[in-house]
Amino acid sequence: MLLVSNRLPVTAVVDANGVHVESSSGGLATGLRGPHERSGSLWIGWPGELPKLRAKRRSELDERLAELRCVPVHLSRTEVRRFYDDISNGVLWPLFHYMVDQVPQEARGWETYREANEKFADAVVAQYQPGDLIWIHDYQLMLLPKMLRERLPGANIGFFLHIPFPSSEVFSILPWREEILEGLLGADLIGFHTPPYLRHFATSLRRVLGVDVDVDRVLVQGHEVRLGVFPMGIDAAAWEERAEQPGVIERMKEIRSEGGEKKLLVGIDRLDYTKGIGRRLLALERLFQLDPSLAERVRLLQVTVPSREKIGPYADLRRKIDELVGRINSTYGTPGWVPIHSLHRSLSEEEVTALYKAADVMLVTPLRDGMNLVAKEFVASRTDRDGVLVLSEFAGAASELGEALQVNPYDIEAMAHRIRQALLMPAMERRSRMRALRLRVMSHDADRWSQSFLDAMRRNRRELQARELALEPTASPMVIAQTLQTAPSLTLILDYDGTIMPFAATPDAAQPDPELLRLLEQLAARPGTRVHVVTGRARQSMDRWLGHMPIGLHAEHGLWSRLHAGEPWILVRPVHPRLKDKVRPIFEHFTSTTRGSFIEEKTASIAWHYRLATAEFDDQNDFGDQQAKELRLLLAELLSNEPMQVLSGSKVVEVRPMGVHKGVVVPLILSEADPQAHTLAIGDDRTDEDLFAALPADAICLRVGDGPSIAPYRVADPAAVRVLLQQLLLSPEIVVDQDVDREPAALVS
Repeated sequence: MLLVSNRLPVTAVVDANGVHVESSSGGLATGLRGPHERSGSLWIGWPGELPKLRAKRRSELDERLAELRCVPVHLSRTEVRRFYDDISNGVLWPLFHYMVDQVPQEARGWETYREANEKFADAVVAQYQPGDLIWIHDYQLMLLPKMLRERLPGANIGFFLHIPFPSSEVFSILPWREEILEGLLGADLIGFHTPPYLRHFATSLRRVLGVDVDVDRVLVQGHEVRLGVFPMGIDAAAWEERAEQPGVIERMKEIRSEGGEKKLLVGIDRLDYTKGIGRRLLALERLFQLDPSLAERVRLLQVTVPSREKIGPYADLRRKIDELVGRINSTYGTPGWVPIHSLHRSLSEEEVTALYKAADVMLVTPLRDGMNLVAKEFVASRTDRDGVLVLSEFAGAASELGEALQVNPYDIEAMAHRIRQALLMPAMERRSRMRALRLRVMSHDADRWSQSFLDAMRRNRRELQARELALEPTASPMVIAQTLQTAPSLTLILDYDGTIMPFAATPDAAQPDPELLRLLEQLAARPGTRVHVVTGRARQSMDRWLGHMPIGLHAEHGLWSRLHAGEPWILVRPVHPRLKDKVRPIFEHFTSTTRGSFIEEKTASIAWHYRLATAEFDDQNDFGDQQAKELRLLLAELLSNEPMQVLSGSKVVEVRPMGVHKGVVVPLILSEADPQAHTLAIGDDRTDEDLFAALPADAICLRVGDGPSIAPYRVADPAAVRVLLQQLLLSPEIVVDQDVDREPAALVS
């Protein structure tokens, strides 16, 4: 694995004693340090600002970095100022955090940003070996995926954004919006912390580039890019272990004794206008106004870690914070009590852990934050299962840490009330909330985060390779038909809509025609042949149309099954229909705003059909499709933590329970089949991919129509499927010449 980020996890330092390195601070460096050390990866990045070095010193530095499996990308002071300060932190950082007022009126340095990304591309190409995974991190390198795709077409490239991705309206402000999106689309997998960030990115692709996103994937010039949500964790075990060190425990006791019986509020933030430090201080001031009895019973220890102070807005921020602390202390302080102790310096991990353990209430109240690992570090450090976390709802961590007291940092009054609630919370409630928080933080750590992302990269590559193989079949469908003609026993597994029956405008209009009924009867009567129809339709429709036939029926994507005519239907998996209640209002809203669409409800799933919307009411023939894309993105966010799955079919969006898919009926079908039987499965959409994947390796799978599939063979349309099935009824001696005119148009291998 090649890890690529703006900064290395270490910073090079040159002094009179020679060249040495120090560990870098920051969430990315600390979050990936453990996976890097354990995986044997190479880390490519900037080693920090260095003076001009003689050849001997430069060689010493490179050797020391090589020992740590780090590859430096050296940038000049001018490059750092324009690429890092002016563009990355001067424009991209504030805009992606919705701080539009902090974006300069005239942004300069974009050419240098592009050139710096090219330097990183040179370093990656120099280290790359076939089979390597390339994992790029964060907003400083958003052009790099495309650059690498052009130079390493076969590489497996991942990109993870550690900050929020803003709404499309905000993102569109950028002068280089097209180039940034095109740069990111060079990756195979793009990861975000939360579902809203993914949704904003998908919407920006559609509105800026006109590129459509199918829930979690986008196809651009033949290249498929997958999108995923991977909430970042921390090295939770290391924080927990550090919290039990004798020195940390001793320091924690000292911190508590310094305040006597006073409750301790703690804030630890990098100096940044996104962290909401000023509003936090105003909330504390408002708390003393709301409840004067808390004066001299509460103290805040605010640690502000120096950062980017050469940039004007950061220097102004420090001055404003100092002024605010001075004003509040002078207004409310007494000879024996100072409300706010402000420290402007970096702390060691041991000092930070001691503060986490000493805090009665931890204040993490950013105005906007991609994730915020401080909240998770606090939870991991509380081995005593005590303490209260007050967390901004605009931090990415809020979507995971629901047991924290969540606040809107823009609402000073409400934040003051939340802090008071935290200070007065009963011990039983504190411990109950902390137990739940620790369970999530300790299990969803940095290793799990990195492993889930890398597993997704590898899985995507395997699927891509399977599709490439599927485009090179070893035999045509007609040759397969001739082969199966001689099979002594045969199991046929057929999808309904789009496979043996053309699509209809409404569900009830898809009744089987006499030709299809006759074909199914003949196939069922063929010696040694069992026919099964596996469909997403309701079992009532299947009973009404095909229930009298001697075939197996499997409805609602395998939820209901009936192996033989006359037998009762069986529920294959227990489900909770109440989950439909969560999405029904959304479906109803889209139905009311999309003429010609309608809702279909089944036992445990609910579907939104829009075939009529695009065919009858929309001159552009794409309004229904655009509505469906918006609906899928909304559902993906809404159901991110629910055991429900969003499916996209032909002019239909369906929500079904997790674990219910066409593949679950395969064991039932094969349990009654001859072990020596040949199996032929045919389907036309993504729901049939589950069926194909569940079948044995020797089963023959055919995909109807275009689109990615693991099936190695294709037919063009339902008419071609019927031609193929009719061939199975012919004697082996009869050749296919009778239909030779049909084959080139209808059958595609």
